[in-house]
Amino acid sequence: MMNFLVKTIANAAALAVAVWLVGDITLTGDSTGKKIGTLLLVALIFGLVNFLVKPVVKLLSLPLLILTLGLFTLVVNALMLLLTSWLADKLDLSFHVEGFWTAVLGGLIISIVSWALNVVLPDGD
Repeated sequence: MMNFLVKTIANAAALAVAVWLVGDITLTGDSTGKKIGTLLLVALIFGLVNFLVKPVVKLLSLPLLILTLGLFTLVVNALMLLLTSWLADKLDLSFHVEGFWTAVLGGLIISIVSWALNVVLPDGD
């Protein structure tokens, strides 16, 4: 349970960095508390999307991953971020990613920040 909590907080922090750095990734809210709550909910959605959907997409795109020497992973990460944005919209959360190239940049930033935070934070195992 602690590992899940640490990874969710790391995802929320990575999403916050992406919102801060990329102008077309938006998080709106009346107060800082609502923004943090929305960010945590979006991090949960993002974690579920990465846990449930991403392995299937990676398996189906395996030939492209091999052909591009793994660079297609950027496209897969962008699609997962766009799916998270779509689900957040359906759940009436104020998180939105505008366009594919914004999602590519956001996915890259989220991957780097998540990796760095997971190196620093305890694993819980």
